[in-house]
Parts: sequence; C-alpha cells; structure tokens
Amino acid sequence: MAANSQGSEQAQSFSSPHEEALLNLMRSADCLHRAMQQRLKSSGLTITQYNVLRILRAARPSGLICSSIGRMMITPEPDITRLLARLKAQAFLCQQRDLQDRRVVWSHITDLGLEVLGKLDGIVEQAPRELLHGLTREELYSLTRLLKKARSCATGENQTGPQPSVSGKLPSPRSTLLAPHPE
Repeated sequence: MAANSQGSEQAQSFSSPHEEALLNLMRSADCLHRAMQQRLKSSGLTITQYNVLRILRAARPSGLICSSIGRMMITPEPDITRLLARLKAQAFLCQQRDLQDRRVVWSHITDLGLEVLGKLDGIVEQAPRELLHGLTREELYSLTRLLKKARSCATGENQTGPQPSVSGKLPSPRSTLLAPHPE
C-alpha cells in the first residue's frame, strides 16, 4: 500500500498477480522475522545467533565445522567465522582445532549456550501459535504447501526433491528455526 498526501493508505496497483504475491510474501516474512527477533530480544541473541546455537545443540557432542554450520543456516551468513567469534566471546560456544588438519576448527555449544537455549525453548515453541493464531489448521496446511511450492519455483527444486542447478550441484539444505532438538 502506498500513502497519499493525507497519509492514508490507497490501493496499490501491481503489474501482475505474481508481483502482488511476491511483495506480500516478502512483507509477511519481514513482519514475522521482526516479531521473532522481538521475542529473542531479552536474551541478547539475534535470530541468526539463536539458529547457530540450535544447530550446535543438535550436533552434540561432536560439534560442527564452520562450513557445515553455514550450510544448515536458515539464511546464509556471509561471515560465519565472525558470527561464531561473537558467540565464542559471549561464552556460548567453544572451538578447537582439528588434530589431523589444523586449518579446520570445530565449534561446540557450551553449558552457558545450552542454558540460554533452554530459557528460550518455551518462547520459541509458542511463537508460531501466537504469530499465526488467526489461521485455521487447514489454512496453515495450505500456506505451508504453497510456500514450499513457491520456494521450489525459486530454487529449481520440484515437489519430489531437489534438482541440480546449472552447475550440477544440489542446493544446500537449510535447517529450520523451530526444528526439534534431540535430548
């Protein structure tokens, strides 16, 4: 919607239903992202930092190397090394060099990182119900199906699984923010 000179909203004209759907999807994603970030605010973590800690919690006890964490992120992080360094400075993770290849660094979640996640688990598990409370179960299933279909159009994946890109490589898998963690 665009605002006129009096500040009220007026109907937006779109060049196609595709454009309208895409812009609504992007606005909705941003709105939901900000709402999730607000829920994490008291912990001092960003959604990206929270996602890294969730990934590392699921990788216990062996931990993960930087590139593996990057492949599992919901949103690719261009500077994963710096992100991990910030979490290490907060004592949420520890790192150690690989014994066979000193270039490789393994990251492990610390007890403090586990404690922070434990305090956020209930908040994060409740968030989808709170944020999407106006949708019926059928609408949620339809929304999920349509979002998967839209994502497959954008990534070149079909409904039966990922398809190789022009380079012949499969797309990287992404973890979910709310994926269950093993205990």
